[in-house]
Amino acid sequence: MAEAKKLFIKTYGCQMNVYDSERMAEALGASGYQVTGMPEDADMILLNTCHIREKAAEKVYSELGRFKPLKAANPDLKIGVAGCVAQAEGAEIMRRQPLVDLVVGPQTYHRLPAMEAAVRAGARAVDTEFPEEDKFEHLPKGPRAKRAPAAFLTVQEGCDKFCAFCVVPYTRGAEVSRPVARLLAEAQGLVERGVREITLLGQNVNAYHGGGPEGGTWGLARLIRELAQLEGLERIRYTTSHPNDMEDDLIAAHGDEPRLMPYLHLPVQSGSDRILKAMNRKHTAEDYLRLIERLRAARPDLLLSGDFIVGFPGETDQDFEDTLALVREVGYGQAYSFKYSARPGTPAAERKGVDDAVASERLQRLQALLGQQQRAAQDAMVGRVVHVLFEKPGRIAGQMVGKSDYLHAVHVTDPRILRGDIRVVRITESGPNSLGGVLV
Repeated sequence: MAEAKKLFIKTYGCQMNVYDSERMAEALGASGYQVTGMPEDADMILLNTCHIREKAAEKVYSELGRFKPLKAANPDLKIGVAGCVAQAEGAEIMRRQPLVDLVVGPQTYHRLPAMEAAVRAGARAVDTEFPEEDKFEHLPKGPRAKRAPAAFLTVQEGCDKFCAFCVVPYTRGAEVSRPVARLLAEAQGLVERGVREITLLGQNVNAYHGGGPEGGTWGLARLIRELAQLEGLERIRYTTSHPNDMEDDLIAAHGDEPRLMPYLHLPVQSGSDRILKAMNRKHTAEDYLRLIERLRAARPDLLLSGDFIVGFPGETDQDFEDTLALVREVGYGQAYSFKYSARPGTPAAERKGVDDAVASERLQRLQALLGQQQRAAQDAMVGRVVHVLFEKPGRIAGQMVGKSDYLHAVHVTDPRILRGDIRVVRITESGPNSLGGVLV
């Protein structure tokens, strides 16, 4: 029997890239590859890239440079670049970095086995098309190994919003929703392999409108309600959402579907209407605040997370103060904040940016406020009873770490806890980045 080839995948960026990396590993598994955690052992190295952050492409070239000695030591080693940087700069990657054997975009990784065969035969391969066929239908089927108790499931890809700062419509394409029947089958397969929590993924996940089994289309709320009927699936989450696609039935689901967890990531980006308009967000700060009111009316204990960009071209001191005011009014349990960085090809890239020192000072102030809110939300959990899905051993003997309903990391030291257990825990302490507790 031939010895299995080894595949090393390094994943950058969002949860969807994590999901994509798993599916790429499965696709190449059909060609005899097994995943390794050591690039030195690999017969193929894949970098699954993200184009959201500043200088993303340069970081990829820097990483590729580190693999030159491995390629020199093993000329048969194949190196590939996948994901959004591959989609945006495929031909340029091949031109600038001769050690790269293949480049594959996020919509064509189902073609990896054929590309791998081509590069083994001596070719260099690039595929960054937006094909008409459904890549998910062309990925290998069949039994797969036991899994971690929490998993991702991509239900929607692409985005039609065209925010002025964002490359997603250009790297992932237009909004496409996967058919309901395929999602239910994939979710059932995950549950059979030990998954108890599924996070539904999409660049704009609440824009999901997939074809129903008997015709018509289903929205995200109806999909969640159907998934909640799967025996063994105990927890459902979804990310990332757009405020303009938060439909009435999805708001209602937060109140009446117990398996939908009380955590929501709902980016606003700015609290200034002037900047929101410049960003092409198509909602106002007031729209967002009223939406939060409706969500909290449906689920009063909802923990909110958000995204913020400071220093967007044209942002004034008053615009920034409007953002701080919105943050104070909402009260976030978690948030991600960044200094604006231009993405080539986006409308905002041509505009004059805010002075870097000013943007840095604003980011520090915003992060200080968000940090206070996150700390307060975490400290407020002490004394409360929550459900925790335990996923892995902690740092000390007998300790297990998991996630609460509110997505807080929780550690408990108790030898009775097994991986995959959902246990009732009383929170007794709040640390810098996690909570501690005891079984009830």
